[in-house]
Amino acid sequence: MEKINSLQNAHVKGWKKLQTKKGRKQQGQYLLDGWHLVNEAVKAHVAIRTLLITAKQLATEPDLTQFPAVIEISEEVASHISATVTPQGVFAVANLPKAAADPLANLDLTRPWLLLDNVQDPGNIGTMVRTADAAGFAGVAFGTGTVDIHQPKVERSMQGSQFHLQLISTDLGELVARFHAEDKPVYGSELNPEAAQYLDIDAPASFGLIMGNEGNGMSDVLLAQTDKNLYIPIKGRAESLNVAIAAGILMFGLYR
Repeated sequence: MEKINSLQNAHVKGWKKLQTKKGRKQQGQYLLDGWHLVNEAVKAHVAIRTLLITAKQLATEPDLTQFPAVIEISEEVASHISATVTPQGVFAVANLPKAAADPLANLDLTRPWLLLDNVQDPGNIGTMVRTADAAGFAGVAFGTGTVDIHQPKVERSMQGSQFHLQLISTDLGELVARFHAEDKPVYGSELNPEAAQYLDIDAPASFGLIMGNEGNGMSDVLLAQTDKNLYIPIKGRAESLNVAIAAGILMFGLYR
């Protein structure tokens, strides 16, 4: 088994660059950090190229025959390539999915979709993807300005749900048009005089739900394209809800 201990190693420098969108695009790869994500990727038949593992973790997992290549790395290398403060010491280098010529061509539109408009916080994104998975949604669309699907903090915060439903990066306006072409409604999330309380909506089996930026909400362009904009009544004195909390309420409230 190959062993790498130096931070100056060319492979290590390449793995470090996978923390950036540019590096992932150039190498056609991304990094999964921790046993849970690695095991979920294996179950989902993700194209894993190499397993990176420290001696400590190797001692607990002697059978690694399901991986095409295994490299033992030092604790220093593990800390260097990880986006976490205390990495577990196991990583998988996986191939980026091949970009489809038309990302909207093979979508499952029999169930709802969550659309993320310029959502910036990886933790919020991860929570919304996991909630969409739990609520039975078909997929999540990452729109313009939303953090990259394979950004390490996003990957980690999705906790494996990224392998249970469809994730795409696309122009949300085009996706909204696709829903409308199939007579499926798209709901926005904004408190305004024309908005409807979500509990008053009798949603069909398939629809789109757009959640906007944490501070600025949805873009005006998308607000103008929705069939109905929804709000969640607040009974206490809080001014607003966290976007991931609001998304969870709306997803479970509409798809029932």
